[in-house]
Amino acid sequence: MSRRVLVTDARRGAAVAMIRSLGRSGAEVIAADSEARSAGFYSRHATDRLRYPSPRTDPEGAVRTLLRAVEQRGVDLIVPCGDELTLLLSEERERFADTCALALPDRDSYSTTQDKLATIELAREHDVPVPGTTVVSSVDEARDAARSLGWPVVLKPRASSSRPGTDVVEHHEVTYAEDAASLDAEVARAEGRYDILLQEYYRGEGHGVELLLHRGRPLAAFQHRRLHEVPITGGASSFRESVGLDPTLYAYSTRLLAALEWTGLAMVEFKVGKDGPKLMEINGRVWGSLPLAVKSGVDFPARMAELYLAGPPKNGGAPATAYRLGVRSRNLDLEVVWIASTLRGRQGRRLVFVPRRREGFEAAIRLLNPKDGFDILSREDPRPGMAELAGIVAKLRRKARR
Repeated sequence: MSRRVLVTDARRGAAVAMIRSLGRSGAEVIAADSEARSAGFYSRHATDRLRYPSPRTDPEGAVRTLLRAVEQRGVDLIVPCGDELTLLLSEERERFADTCALALPDRDSYSTTQDKLATIELAREHDVPVPGTTVVSSVDEARDAARSLGWPVVLKPRASSSRPGTDVVEHHEVTYAEDAASLDAEVARAEGRYDILLQEYYRGEGHGVELLLHRGRPLAAFQHRRLHEVPITGGASSFRESVGLDPTLYAYSTRLLAALEWTGLAMVEFKVGKDGPKLMEINGRVWGSLPLAVKSGVDFPARMAELYLAGPPKNGGAPATAYRLGVRSRNLDLEVVWIASTLRGRQGRRLVFVPRRREGFEAAIRLLNPKDGFDILSREDPRPGMAELAGIVAKLRRKARR
């Protein structure tokens, strides 16, 4: 591959994995970020770096900076690795149409995954099980819905990222409520700003089915299970393990993405509990656990770049599904948060599962286990890991001062 690829959000572990993979495949990689000390800037596989304004507070400035980079540096492909820039570039894709490729799905397909209610409706239409869910926009509606869902309840913003105007991109977090008082407080914060999906809290193990597709046809697939999540009530994985493709989860995932005629990368997330699997969401951007897939033998970044720059494989054969099982990798920054949260204990939580403190101590000791890998720390490319460690230490110092 002798192309120039720009990877955004280079501080993220997924972006570092993208930079390393593309660099090894022969691409010239530009590491780009809004933060000055982004870990990806230090990778030996990055041939250049670019800093752009914050896409949250200056979205137009970020887009203009990327447009200039395309023109001045001859960029062939932009790979957005964060929610905000994925949303921005999807909305502004026409401005790049004649200059470079964007690693994005079609606009309508992406919009469906952005809208969690539309995702739920798609799943119901295609017989994919989902947790009990209803849309609320006021405290009164939420109270009525919670009576039928039972405690605790999950509050999901209808869209994780939104652009209410041209001057800002807002990010909305998933939260939890264990009683009426905490529900009222959470809904009041969102009331009048965005709709909330109130959902039953389904207990189970988190699994992600990760795919590269062309118009709904899978080209490569991988699956992992979540060992730790941040927040501990449920969220992004801080520690995860490769597992074999579950036929049922794979069938659900391909059914949904075929209906969307999806092109590009996607991760379909499930919780597997006593009543079987239930869909959590479709992640329509580069997912955080990408480093684990690459370490396990599924080189999604190189395959993705080939898809966007050269087109799909001509032979139309079976997807690549062979990879090593039992491989582990952790996001060190999030794992430190998981350990600290676990050591703090329940802190008033009654209904949401919280790991025992002993598990926190064991996880701290496991940081020294060479068999458990890291998303960014690497002997082959050590400088990004050093930058990550420096950032973690600085964050811990700030918290200690507070």
